[in-house]
Amino acid sequence: MGKPLKIVTVVGARPQFIKAAVLRKRAPDYGIDEVLVHTGQHYDHGMSDVFFSELGIKTADYKLDLQHRSHGGMTGEIMTKFEEILDRESCDWCVVYGDTNSTLAAALTAAKRHIPVCHIEAGLRSFNKMMPEEINRILTDHVSDLLFCPTRDSVANLQRENLTKGVFHVGDIMFDAVKMFAQAAPPAAFWQTLGIDPARPIALVTLHRADTVGDPARMNRVLDYIRAQGQDYQLVFPIHPNTRRKCDEFSISLAGFHLLDPQPYLAMQSLLRAAKLVMTDSGGVQKEAYFHGVRCVTLRDDTEWVETITAGWNRLWTKEQYACAPKPIADYGTGQCSDLILQKLLETTP
Repeated sequence: MGKPLKIVTVVGARPQFIKAAVLRKRAPDYGIDEVLVHTGQHYDHGMSDVFFSELGIKTADYKLDLQHRSHGGMTGEIMTKFEEILDRESCDWCVVYGDTNSTLAAALTAAKRHIPVCHIEAGLRSFNKMMPEEINRILTDHVSDLLFCPTRDSVANLQRENLTKGVFHVGDIMFDAVKMFAQAAPPAAFWQTLGIDPARPIALVTLHRADTVGDPARMNRVLDYIRAQGQDYQLVFPIHPNTRRKCDEFSISLAGFHLLDPQPYLAMQSLLRAAKLVMTDSGGVQKEAYFHGVRCVTLRDDTEWVETITAGWNRLWTKEQYACAPKPIADYGTGQCSDLILQKLLETTP
């Protein structure tokens, strides 16, 4: 028997911790060793470290201490520090998720070191290059060797960019996570400990993207829109630390919102399950709303998850009506995404 397959996984933001948790739990069943690198891109405890403990996964083998917070500074610093880790660890694959600065930095570093790159959630496009995430997605896809796509549309996006080798439609790994951890989510009674009135319907709100919270005029428009749409709901708002800072900096009122600290993953799943409406600028939360059978309003002018729009579960805030009555989205799979990825990694490694 040869040596086990060894992968280095790089994560830096909340959704990536959750996706990595699924693969981390399943990898030993396939005889795969994993080195986990936490870049520190999300550096608040409530947005990062708590996810490792609550999901029952071993904490990161490496955690970087980033000094730079600009896009360029952060990306460059991660590349430099990740290269030092690659010098110490002999890995067969570098695994990255999604579209963060951590994703791009790790993918570029590994590719330059001739370590094959596996991109999970490949092929997503909002077609808005003003979003830093769009640049990260495109560049990461073009240096990756295995591209695991959550939808058929994402496969088609890659084909339009002449990326056809190593492309696989495997479904959505976040669906795996929802199914894997569903039983561990706290019961509805826990909302009352957060001061939420169980007799009133909940609209769950999240806001964190720079183009929303960094522009005070847009932020005020978004908040006014949420208040207008949510008149019949209690507006439960687990507020991102940077969003709170920007509201304080710009003297933006948060009147009308039931503010919470950032919630752990399992608590958020319970809130999503309880909600009657979700309003968010998060790509991940758009999908999670669908997984829990809750309609969503996306507080952006575009979305990379176009199938949630066409299936009637989601609409942009610039549209007054949903496209149709809600219907299932077959593209997201059956919750076996992680198994398909791990099996393909074994098959593809020489």
